[in-house]
Amino acid sequence: MNEALLRSLTPSVLAILVRRGADFAAAEDAVQDALVEALRVWPADPPRDAKGWLVTVAWRKFLDATRADVARRRREDRVDEEPAPGPAPGADDTLQLYFLCAHPSLTPSSAVALTLRAVGGLTTRQIAQAYLVPEATMAQRISRAKRTVSDVGVSPARAKSRAWGRFDQPGDVATVLRVLYLVFNEGYSGDVDLAAEAIRLTRQLAAAIDHPEVAGLLALMLLHHARRAARTAPDGSLVPLAEQDRGRWDTALIAEGVGILQAALARDRLGEFQAQAAIAALHADAPTAEETDWVQIVEWYDELTRLTDSPVVRLNRAVAVGEADGPRAGLAALAALDDSLPRHTAVAAYLHERDGDLATAARLYAEAAQKAPNLAERCHLTRQAARLNARRGG
Repeated sequence: MNEALLRSLTPSVLAILVRRGADFAAAEDAVQDALVEALRVWPADPPRDAKGWLVTVAWRKFLDATRADVARRRREDRVDEEPAPGPAPGADDTLQLYFLCAHPSLTPSSAVALTLRAVGGLTTRQIAQAYLVPEATMAQRISRAKRTVSDVGVSPARAKSRAWGRFDQPGDVATVLRVLYLVFNEGYSGDVDLAAEAIRLTRQLAAAIDHPEVAGLLALMLLHHARRAARTAPDGSLVPLAEQDRGRWDTALIAEGVGILQAALARDRLGEFQAQAAIAALHADAPTAEETDWVQIVEWYDELTRLTDSPVVRLNRAVAVGEADGPRAGLAALAALDDSLPRHTAVAAYLHERDGDLATAARLYAEAAQKAPNLAERCHLTRQAARLNARRGG
């Protein structure tokens, strides 16, 4: 059973059911039932048209549920007007589904969670871990968001009249961009490989919407994705940016990302994704880690701080200040931040090591390892602590 195939088909199947007139919550339930059926049937009898099979089965599941509803006559009259389920249309409705999930009636966090579940294919548990909340809490949030979209979403008549091929849905572009970036980061981490799908969707969005922040996000994704092959060693361990083999970076993706970014910046409508992409471009432009233009990077972090006032941005800025002005300047910038921030302890360890305080750095690396969100990062920080302890012992 190809679970990656099922994940890739889920959003387009869901979008087709919604376009045919199913309300969002009922459509999502029907698609989940169809996926369960696929897991049962496909290993012994794989279909020739996987997407068409899922659409047909999901639509039947929806009709079965609809006929049990008190409003079955009204719904069945509408169903009779629809063509019989057959081969799935070739059009990609996934972006339209993103906009539906980014409905203004939803809070940004609910819109992101719902889209990651319905379109991105992430499990409720994965989304809960990303938000640092219990799985039951996230399940309730997603359930409420589904009901909200069902209550205020696009009706069948409106869906037909508004031409779903155009990007005039009520969703907020900024929310869609945040969702795409979160999906990309989830894929880039290696837990669920959604990075390529996020790039594909962002390319499609950039082709449809003339917006500098859409271009900025696409540039940022390409610049990060260009370094993917160098981020891990053959044994799966993390390789820090400064130690990566830059010969393994994808220069074609870097050139494309820089070109897209330059065109966006020329429009003089700076946004946070353009600023992040500018920082990534400066890293990509440096032939070696030692030649990185940290002064410019600090300046871009200042712009990013002005745009977002994000504690995480300020944390990353402290690292850049430590590189540009020395580790003690970085530690001074770090001291102004809440030490409960994710990665705060790891940054403190790095800056103390740069300052020559190996004992404090080793202790902080060990503490940071205990707080690491995944095994790869935990192993990396543990090795850093062991390396410094060995140096001290020598």
